[in-house]
Amino acid sequence: MVDGVTDSSKRPLAVFDLDNTLADTAHRQRFLESKPRDWEGFFAAAPADPPIPEGIALVRASAEECEVVYLTGRPERCRADTLEWLAAQELPEGRVYMRRDNDRRPARRTKLEILRRLARTREIRVLVDDDELVCADAEQAGFRVVRARWTAPSAALMSAQEREGRT
Repeated sequence: MVDGVTDSSKRPLAVFDLDNTLADTAHRQRFLESKPRDWEGFFAAAPADPPIPEGIALVRASAEECEVVYLTGRPERCRADTLEWLAAQELPEGRVYMRRDNDRRPARRTKLEILRRLARTREIRVLVDDDELVCADAEQAGFRVVRARWTAPSAALMSAQEREGRT
């Protein structure tokens, strides 16, 4: 990068969310339905997430033209499990951006902040995410978005992402 100019010599980025975009979290939603929510159980069950075929196919196709980056609201303490899951699915290698363990801001704020930071030096070809609020804010900021609508929406997960800043 030179004086804020995007480095066009590098491949553009394709940015992928994980939960309900690549990884099906339906089997662990029960941990979010109790009061208080069982966050330890929710994240401990993540390694058993089945892959979502539509998301997996899209990330693999995107890797043909783009460098893949993973952008998740999962907390940093889940990094080892997350990297193992990505490797087990034989997904393209790519940098994984995660929420700081104590960061409780809404996912749409944390993700947009990272997207803007990445866009300072690289072209972002696409963001693929299931969170409607993340997608709307990213589009409003000028990013191309693909809404991952291949899983049933979860009210508990939406609350966790937006109001509790947990995933």
